[in-house]
Amino acid sequence: MCGILGIVAKSPANQLLYDGLLMLQHRGQDAGGIVTAQGSTFHMHKGLGMVRDVFRTRNMRALLGNMGIGHVRYPTAGSSRSPAEAQPFYVNSPFGIVLGHNGNLTNAEQLNQELFRTDLRHVNTHSDSEVLLNVLAHELQESTRNCHLDPDIIFRAVSGVHKRCQGAYAVVAMIAGYGLLAFRDPFGIRPLVFGSIETDQGEEYMVASESVALDTLGFKLIRDVAPGEAIFIDEAGHFHNKQCAERTTLNPCIFEYVYLARPDSMIDGVSVYETRLNMGESLAEKIKQNMQHLDIDVVIPIPESSRPSALQLANHLGIKFREGFVKNRYVGRTFIMPGQQQRRKSVRQKLNAMSIEFKGKNVLLVDDSIVRGTTSREIVQMARDAGANKIYFASASPPVRFPNVYGIDMPTRQELIATERDPDEICHEISADYLVFQDLNALTQSVSKANPALTRFETSCFNGNYITGTITFEYLNALEARRHAEHAESQSGSRTRLDLSLAVSE
Repeated sequence: MCGILGIVAKSPANQLLYDGLLMLQHRGQDAGGIVTAQGSTFHMHKGLGMVRDVFRTRNMRALLGNMGIGHVRYPTAGSSRSPAEAQPFYVNSPFGIVLGHNGNLTNAEQLNQELFRTDLRHVNTHSDSEVLLNVLAHELQESTRNCHLDPDIIFRAVSGVHKRCQGAYAVVAMIAGYGLLAFRDPFGIRPLVFGSIETDQGEEYMVASESVALDTLGFKLIRDVAPGEAIFIDEAGHFHNKQCAERTTLNPCIFEYVYLARPDSMIDGVSVYETRLNMGESLAEKIKQNMQHLDIDVVIPIPESSRPSALQLANHLGIKFREGFVKNRYVGRTFIMPGQQQRRKSVRQKLNAMSIEFKGKNVLLVDDSIVRGTTSREIVQMARDAGANKIYFASASPPVRFPNVYGIDMPTRQELIATERDPDEICHEISADYLVFQDLNALTQSVSKANPALTRFETSCFNGNYITGTITFEYLNALEARRHAEHAESQSGSRTRLDLSLAVSE
């Protein structure tokens, strides 16, 4: 899960890019980057940390030009927190190209070998995004017969990317001296929208992971980029688009609606907020059928993405809704923090329970999902410490039982609390008195209800059905082995740094 942004404006784009990335900060807090184009010259600044920390006034002043792309990142399996892996990435052959990517290429290792042995290209990091950039650069080189590009040649290159790349990818890229390119994988897994605004100087365009970035900057949402489609906006602001994949289906990642996206976003014609209300309503129906024996005094959401579901659930059940947790907004989202210890520590730093809402009450806590269980366990204990009598727990999504390989950091079965556990066992693990999960059919219907045209979703983390059809047990086992090796190396590095610091202090 990353956030990407692209702008073709009639005036300096640096402030628009910065403001847009702030609206996408929830999609990644590990690193941020902006590249602007002034004629055929790129200006880049990127680094580790939040957007507000990466960019200073002197950095912004150096980002010249009316066109640019931006990226916010969090590390998925196989990546590191090295500044070298902050995006956008850059290559200078056959054209100057910068690229930002949201998703994950599941055949990145194979492509890396092809780039080195056949395409004679070198990838300098472990990021699949740099692999994708070099594949695009190679396909552009193969598609052009001279030193000049036009939209047809660019779209032909994107078709080549679709034929070679597997997995999920939403992409923004700039080609020096030409314009802004954006495209989406043929399965439409990761979101990508575009819009425009009329100014005194002419029409400006923006492409983004979520519509909230457009809304807040005054751009009007036109539509989503279709699966397999590419759009190209040249330096003069002329818009071009083409379907570049032979076979396409729309299968948006359902976890975007559950947790990842902001509630004020529209994704594939669906209000994220509306889907979360629907999730609460369907979950209330299940609770009516299965939890009639429980005496619930109050419904309390786990801030913040579960709030709409919890509110609708409480209204549907006729039970009081209360805010029992106060959130420190300056602590990052625990789900996307690398390292289990860091997640556990940050839960109590970012949430504080108000005993007035818990003391002596039977409380129904509502969360959007239970992934590793670390946060849920800590929250249940916080509610007990605040004086709750009974603690019931409801998840607005089904149990997460399988790794996600399309760009969300839940890659190993051992890390998932629902692996080889039934709901009663999960309930025991998080120390709740009762636990209820949303059914998968009810979850998908909660989204389809907001847009009946959506009938298929990427739901692999719930049912193990990998929509691209290229994921094998061997792939999952290799991914998990690499994950464990990286964790062991990280732990070893932490111990080494600790030993060194102790030696220095002595």
